[in-house]
Amino acid sequence: MTLPHDLLAVGSGGVVGFVLGLVGGGGSILAVPLLVYVVGVPSPHVAIGTSAIAVAVSAAANLVGHARAQTVKWPCAVTFAIAGMAGATIGAQLGKMVDGARLLTLFGLLMVAIGLLMLRPRKSGGDPDVRLRRETMPQMLPSLIGIGLAVGALSGFFGIGGGFLIVPGLIGATAMPLINAIGSSLVSVTVLGLTTSVSYAWSGLVDWPLAGLFIAGGMLGGFVGTRLARRLAVHKHALSRIFSGTVVTVGLYVVIRSLSAS
Repeated sequence: MTLPHDLLAVGSGGVVGFVLGLVGGGGSILAVPLLVYVVGVPSPHVAIGTSAIAVAVSAAANLVGHARAQTVKWPCAVTFAIAGMAGATIGAQLGKMVDGARLLTLFGLLMVAIGLLMLRPRKSGGDPDVRLRRETMPQMLPSLIGIGLAVGALSGFFGIGGGFLIVPGLIGATAMPLINAIGSSLVSVTVLGLTTSVSYAWSGLVDWPLAGLFIAGGMLGGFVGTRLARRLAVHKHALSRIFSGTVVTVGLYVVIRSLSAS
């Protein structure tokens, strides 16, 4: 790799980390387009495999802070993650079987859908005392497993962390508060990212030096984004809307670009 290529990789990782720190999620959806169109990774499959490991590392780092703050509902989070891991294994295998150009088209459509979903206001209520125990298992377990499998399959197929799918999924399955859903979702994002990256690495579809540069950039960008987020806290909703519009726009670009190339 050349110096300009390395700088583009670090810079692209920095963009993802910056967005994650600034608006609290969603940045990983930009990883694959950045790797393909900015860094110049020729294979969408390599871009997905490489971004998956970067997403997993970023989520694991953020999970430490949430665990210390005791915002993780561990039994619910682990159950969801195990179901998601099974789904991600299936999704990753299916994703590798799909033509690269078609996969990018589908990825772009997913970006548009997620960007629109991000515009919906999040409910801050919920039951802070919710627990997965013997009495609540008949009600919560089917939802946790079913939604976990579905989200995991999408995560593995597209190589994304899936946080914006996991958070509402956990709330829908358990009625836990938003802060607990965000903290608990990081368990699944870490596990799903690792599951997807292992599957792609097994097929030789991970660029490890590039992943290292991307992760390094992500850590730097995350530090800057987190500090800026504290100063712009009053504008959080406006920032989320701007980012949602960016995701939709990039998604449409990916769809148009991939369709014109096919």
